[in-house]
Amino acid sequence: MTTYSALTTVVGQDPAEALAEALELLSPEPTGVGVFEIEDGSGLWEIGAYFMDAPDATTLDVLALAFGAKYFVISEVPDIDWVAKVKRELSPVEAGRFFVYGSHDADRVPEGRVALLIEAAVAFGTGHHGTTLGCLRAFDRLFDAGCAPLNVADIGCGTAVLGMAAASVLPDAMVFASDIDQVAVEVAAANIEANGLKGRILALQAAGFKHRDLSKAAPFDLVFANILKGPLLELVPDMAKHVASGGLAILSGLLVVQAETIISAYESAGFTLQNREDIGEWSTLVLKRH
Repeated sequence: MTTYSALTTVVGQDPAEALAEALELLSPEPTGVGVFEIEDGSGLWEIGAYFMDAPDATTLDVLALAFGAKYFVISEVPDIDWVAKVKRELSPVEAGRFFVYGSHDADRVPEGRVALLIEAAVAFGTGHHGTTLGCLRAFDRLFDAGCAPLNVADIGCGTAVLGMAAASVLPDAMVFASDIDQVAVEVAAANIEANGLKGRILALQAAGFKHRDLSKAAPFDLVFANILKGPLLELVPDMAKHVASGGLAILSGLLVVQAETIISAYESAGFTLQNREDIGEWSTLVLKRH
């Protein structure tokens, strides 16, 4: 069955969210509406709506004008099994000792590697994105250097691939994997069980560190936060509170052009930059708390 998408952009979060709310009031209503910041420093936000039937272009044009957005681009969305397509096209990822793969590549796991099974799913973090790859590489280097944290948190965990990487090589560590989205938490829990790590990692629904189990377990020796620039900045005070003195934070989900802003914010909160790796347009930072 063919469905339809309608996409536009507008400057600023407030008008973007207001336009999204207006889209949800259309009749017939869209099957879904999304609002995303375009992380390129332009200040633009993308608004997308999806429909079972072709939407009325004139109505969408009126809405775009009302909220100062560009005219919507309406496109047909073919009926594709995207998960099956992703499984076919995603190849395994190698990051130091870690080998991230889907079940369709189970016969390609090399001996002597730490294999992490991640199925293509709705949660972010298959290892192919430059941010996840950067975090895995950063942790691999730290582990090679003798870093063996006992208390680890994967904040905004998505598939929990980072938490699982830590648990796989740190048998004495307790690992927490949290995400604000319940679907991501369910995906993380399924991945944890599929990798034989049940009982080693606790998957939680939480916004940042706002969960009693995370508060009780703090301070952490190592925190992963592979999220976006905005949430990383919002987390600065809580990160300073929840990372132990001498502890490390591996941060990503930010563009290369945003790295200096993040570094400055965390340095002002008592962190020192230990390492930075840029992969394409994405940057990964390793910071140590004083």
